[in-house]
Amino acid sequence: MRYVALIVVALFALSVQAQEKVTLGMSGWTGFQPLKLAELAGIFKKNGVDIEIRFIPPVPRSAALASGAINAAATTVDQHIVWTSAGIDTVQVALIDKSNGGDGLAVRNNISSVKELKGKTVNVDGPGTVQHFMLSYILEKNGLSIQDVIRVTMGAQPAAQAFVTGQSDAAVTYEPYLSTVRAKPDAGKILVTSKEYPVVIDVLVFKRDFIARNPKIVKATVDSFFEALDMIKKEPAKAYELMGSTVKQPGEAFAKSAAFITWTDRQTNKEYYAREHAQFTDFAVRVLKFNRVIQKEPKAKDMINLGFQ
Repeated sequence: MRYVALIVVALFALSVQAQEKVTLGMSGWTGFQPLKLAELAGIFKKNGVDIEIRFIPPVPRSAALASGAINAAATTVDQHIVWTSAGIDTVQVALIDKSNGGDGLAVRNNISSVKELKGKTVNVDGPGTVQHFMLSYILEKNGLSIQDVIRVTMGAQPAAQAFVTGQSDAAVTYEPYLSTVRAKPDAGKILVTSKEYPVVIDVLVFKRDFIARNPKIVKATVDSFFEALDMIKKEPAKAYELMGSTVKQPGEAFAKSAAFITWTDRQTNKEYYAREHAQFTDFAVRVLKFNRVIQKEPKAKDMINLGFQ
């Protein structure tokens, strides 16, 4: 019996050693923070997921995926299209959230319409980011193009900070940094948001080869995300405090940012992928191709693996 026990222990140790770590890249975007909550609240650990979450801006995040430095990421649908077009072999396994006012275009108080941005300077991140995609779409819907504005390339946080200190005529950013503008009405105003232009949809993606080797780990990761959403409903004060700590916000301030986010549970996931995914992906591909951000046009059906929901 002693030898049998030793064999069992040895086999268990080998299985633990064989389990691969999930190395996930994401940003400080409010919508992504339930993933961090799952880490901080011990949900990933409870479900057997060894995870390391790294805060990496969008462009370096794609490079990290391509090099194998990370094997998973939280990103937007449009960014995932860019990665797929570039040959980074990843698939969506879950819908994380939809921005409902959490992304926005801030302008000086003397600007009253999108059309007035022609010839103006805009703080916005570069091609392949959600801010660039959103600005392209807003301009297109108002008879302009990305070529009609002068872009000052900045990430979401510095774009907001520079704007409130007087740099540029406008800025595209997202929560929690958009609230920097909300808090400084003398510096400017939020002209439009993702509420009027609902083009910011966030997903969890994994490298396809990692999924092939570790389907149980991917399933446990997705389950942990949904469990974190349940925690937000059951223990909102604790959850907001934990999530806020990752972006240096008190829980109350984080909760205000979260009011502009719609997190998506299992049922909403199923409804989105059944009814909206293909149509939105095709639309985003057209916008990105028109603005010469991508050359190849990925197919919506090839960008998903829904077996883990």
